[in-house]
Amino acid sequence: MILPGAIVRVTNADDTYYAFEGLVQRIDGNKAAVLFEGGNWDKLVTFRLSELGAVEKTAKKGK
Repeated sequence: MILPGAIVRVTNADDTYYAFEGLVQRIDGNKAAVLFEGGNWDKLVTFRLSELGAVEKTAKKGK
C-alpha cells in the first residue's frame, strides 16, 4: 500500500524517471505526487499509482 510519506520507485520502463526513488507527498484519486531530491535539484512529479512500487526499508548491517 502506498501512502503519503512512503518511499516509492518508478516502475514504468517508458518513463523518464524509471527506477528513480522518491517520497510520496500526496495522493489524489489514482495519482500520487512524488518528490525527487538529488544533489542540487528537487522535483515534484505526478504519477499514476500503477506506475509506482513501494520500496522496502532494510536495516544496514553494521561492523
